[in-house]
Amino acid sequence: MNKNFGIVLLALSFGACQTQKTIDVKENLAVKPYPKTEKIDQKDTYFGTVVDDPYRWLEDDLSAKTKEWVAAENEVTQDYLGQIPFREAIRKRLEDLWNYEKETAPFKEGEYTYYYKNDGLQNQYVLYRKKGDDGQEEVFLDPNKFSDDGTTSLAGISFSKDGSHVAYQISEGGSDWRKVVIMRAADKQIIGDTLIDVKFSGLAWKGNEGIYYSSYDKPKQGSALSAMTDQHKLYFHKLNTPQSEDQLVFGGTAKPRRYIGAGLTEDERFLIVSAANATSGNELYIKDLSDPASDFVTVVGNMEKNHSIIDNEGTKLFIYTELNAPNGRVVTTDFATPQPENWKDLIPETAQVLSPVTGGGKIFAHYLKDATSLVKQYDRTGKLEREIELSGVGSASGFGGKSTDTETYYAFTNYVNPGTIYKYDIASGKSEIYKKSAVKFDPSQYESKQVFYTSKDGTKVPMIITYKKGIKLDGSNPTMLYGYGGFNISLTPSFSVSNVLLLEQGGVYAVANLRGGGEYGENWHLAGTKLKKQNVFDDFIAAAEYLIAEKYTSSEKLAIAGGSNGGLLVGAAMTQRPELFKVAFPAVGVLDMLRYHKFTAGAGWAFDYGTADDSEEMFAYLHRYSPYHALKPGTAYPATMVTTADHDDRVVPAHSFKFAARLQEYHQGENPVLIRIDTKAGHGAGKSTAMVIAEQTDKWAFMFQNMGVGYQEIK
Repeated sequence: MNKNFGIVLLALSFGACQTQKTIDVKENLAVKPYPKTEKIDQKDTYFGTVVDDPYRWLEDDLSAKTKEWVAAENEVTQDYLGQIPFREAIRKRLEDLWNYEKETAPFKEGEYTYYYKNDGLQNQYVLYRKKGDDGQEEVFLDPNKFSDDGTTSLAGISFSKDGSHVAYQISEGGSDWRKVVIMRAADKQIIGDTLIDVKFSGLAWKGNEGIYYSSYDKPKQGSALSAMTDQHKLYFHKLNTPQSEDQLVFGGTAKPRRYIGAGLTEDERFLIVSAANATSGNELYIKDLSDPASDFVTVVGNMEKNHSIIDNEGTKLFIYTELNAPNGRVVTTDFATPQPENWKDLIPETAQVLSPVTGGGKIFAHYLKDATSLVKQYDRTGKLEREIELSGVGSASGFGGKSTDTETYYAFTNYVNPGTIYKYDIASGKSEIYKKSAVKFDPSQYESKQVFYTSKDGTKVPMIITYKKGIKLDGSNPTMLYGYGGFNISLTPSFSVSNVLLLEQGGVYAVANLRGGGEYGENWHLAGTKLKKQNVFDDFIAAAEYLIAEKYTSSEKLAIAGGSNGGLLVGAAMTQRPELFKVAFPAVGVLDMLRYHKFTAGAGWAFDYGTADDSEEMFAYLHRYSPYHALKPGTAYPATMVTTADHDDRVVPAHSFKFAARLQEYHQGENPVLIRIDTKAGHGAGKSTAMVIAEQTDKWAFMFQNMGVGYQEIK
């Protein structure tokens, strides 16, 4: 997706809310008998240890039996949720909160200014454009017309340099497999055939001649949604030619490369290729397109660290790297001598984690300071021009643009301030408000503060806690603790319309910045990987204990949530300390740690996790914390709603299916343990507004019901 699409409008004030009535919980909701899930005699041997996997058959997403099981589980879940007396009131409130016009920052391509808008409850954002600043607004691309039910989404878009051509990606049902459509921008006329079987790909234009894109060979056996993919390849597609004639540009060798990405420098002289076999570390290659006889030149020939070429001036290259700089730095070198021994520091490493972008002939250095934003503007010689004044402590995003831009845009947000989009004058450094949002939320009634708590091994971990002003710290507040802790990803403050529902009920929302993430750079990330992964779970458990000790909440009023790697986090926490939490939401989680690398692109996650095939020590470590394997018979687990989707080809739903089946088999107690399975949806991106509201409705309804707190209806 164009980077501007991520800058979504969020805030404005609203009139006073009136509490209408309290809808109490319904005591002793009936849970239909869980489906009797067939068990098979499947045993695997790892370094002499035999491991049972009786629910292996649920890995076959093509089988009729699996589909019948999904339908049966959804029937049980929906029957339970349908009994919650305030479920519909929550749905109406969320729909009301969501129903405001949203608009993103604009971006210019050729003669036109483009921007995304949603009139409130549209399933997908619509791409509009107008000529210049005062031209007539027109719909350029409406993804709501891609499908009748809103489950086909716009998943990426790229304009040629002069803005005359555009290529966009379509995702059907949330799948990572994409289609690519190419159009003339002026008349929206489609050019040539639709490209198919595109996956994990950007779209990089070479003039108006064609595009570079990446993909895998479609699996010849098994399901395209779950079969393992390995050899990522970079192709060039020339306009008006069949896809079968596309030129293989990079990849396709025996050397495993699971992720290959490509881009051109803004002057289109250099083709840059990044190649990786994991989610961290990459090789870097460059090719001079001005010389038809040139070949790729190796900039970095190993995958030990992360690197990217962020810009050029003629043959001078600007490179972001973590080599000898765990927090990142910007270096320069010449195309003739691009290797690390020739690099010279332009923006040296600091104590804060660096993420640079370029625009208007400047380098905007985005730093993380205790998981919040600090942005500095540098010229091309590395001279600091200014620190950009932000409107508070929170997250800033944007700033990038073309070298000729004189202004750029950025968004600022935090947990209690819905984001505002700012227009920034690059020469003067002045910011002015471009757009505020009309979301029905009054920030002045809420507060958000950062604390540092101590984890099991003595490490200080930051956490941001958000709540309504004046709440009593008596241990009675319904609390949601959220975490991720992996893949060098940083959780920075951001506003969530859904979380408003919790906050206005007097609830607490807490986000812990666990090891494994990127908040403090590479070392923080590495401290939560492979044989140190338990640190992540310890950090999360310690966050829960802090919230209880400081009387924000109690075990009876504490829920935990996380998605993907965060789903693993929740699964590990609830199996290691089931008594600590009342409610658990493992979403699209990696829950079978012995087999995750055998599906789709899962082998690329081995940098963070290691695999059960690596060594006896690694197998034993994974086996010990793997949520599917850590479940114990006769244990009382928290009220749990596992969530997944039938088209999730990132973390295949088999993880959630097997975990839920064993959880229902082993769980002892009155807490419901359910699985909610979306259909025609994937890992999360591109979900329709209707599906998101439905999912969030069920989450809060399930949480409030099982905490026994009821719901105060808000109008």
